[in-house]
Parts: sequence; C-alpha cells; structure tokens
Amino acid sequence: MLEGHGSGPLNAAESDAALIARCACGDRLAYAVLVKRQMPRVFAVTRRMLGNDAAAEDAAQEALLRLWTHAGSYDPAKAMLSTWLTRIATNLCLDRLRKRQEEQWDDSYDAPLPAEQEQAVGNRQLAERVDAALRALPERQRLALVLCHYEDLSMAEAASAMDTTVEAVESLLGRARRSLKQRLASEWRSLLPDNAVEP
Repeated sequence: MLEGHGSGPLNAAESDAALIARCACGDRLAYAVLVKRQMPRVFAVTRRMLGNDAAAEDAAQEALLRLWTHAGSYDPAKAMLSTWLTRIATNLCLDRLRKRQEEQWDDSYDAPLPAEQEQAVGNRQLAERVDAALRALPERQRLALVLCHYEDLSMAEAASAMDTTVEAVESLLGRARRSLKQRLASEWRSLLPDNAVEP
C-alpha cells in the first residue's frame, strides 16, 4: 500500500478510473502508477504509426502528459482509459505524420526491437517485410490495422479511439488487409489470423 499525494492510501491494484480521479486532484503517485501501466501500449501504438523509437517516445510522452493535464476531462462512462489514451496518442501520431509527409522514413524502423533480437532470421525478415508493408498503407488504414490487430482492440474500441464509426473501421480494415495481402502474398497467413482473411 502506497501513500498518494493528499488522497489517502494508494493500492497498486486500484482501478484506472479511480487512479485518474486521483490524478485530477493532483495525485502524482497515482499518475506514476498509470504511466507505468499505460506506457507499453501507448508506445507500441506510436511506434507502429511513426516508424522509429525516438519519435514514438516523444509522442507517447506527450500523450501521457495529456493524461495528467486533462485528467479531469476523462469520463469513464464513455470509454475505458486505454481507449481514451489511444485516441489521444493516435491523434498526435496523425498530426506528426501530416507534418512530415515529405520526410524520409528513418532506416532504423526496420531494425528489430531488442526483444526480437533472438528471433530466427526468417521471423526477423518477415517482421521487416510486414513493417515495410504497413508503412506503405494510407495513415488511417494503418491505424485501423494497428489498433485492431496489433493492439487487440475491438471494432468499437478502435472506432472510439479513431473518432469514427464501426462501419468506417471495418471498411478501413478491409482495404488495409487487401493491400497487405497483395504486398505480402505468401506471408499473408502469418500476418493475420485465418478468420481475418478477406474472402
């Protein structure tokens, strides 16, 4: 049991909604717990969208800073905290992508993450081809695929994060999958589960 900043004891298992309510009251320890919980998913989304660790870390940190500065505006009745944060992170990524449309992608994006360094060469090559194919997708198609496939969000959660409809997400996913299927050909079944393959 930890002590929060003027808000009573802080339990490590306390719900996100309770912790963000404490954040809204200025509880920095509750914020630190939320950052530790949410950073892995936020960073995974920003890295898939932005293409390199430095840019992804900046965007993730900005998203989590907004968690602190906008804690009072979060409504748990409207969305889970992870969905709300994903929306913030994806909007930041889309803004950054629009600003750097003419810039080159960082070559380091194709390098494996540290956790992947022990993978077989074949798996690493597949990951690089998948990353390259993802980069070639239009922004919102890429975002829909990242949220629904890599982050395992439901259609409804992805729609909420993208501030759009479930039908729009389904359409974006369909186009993204068809494009990836063409680009990746024989690797397609390794990329998405069988039930996600377009007929």
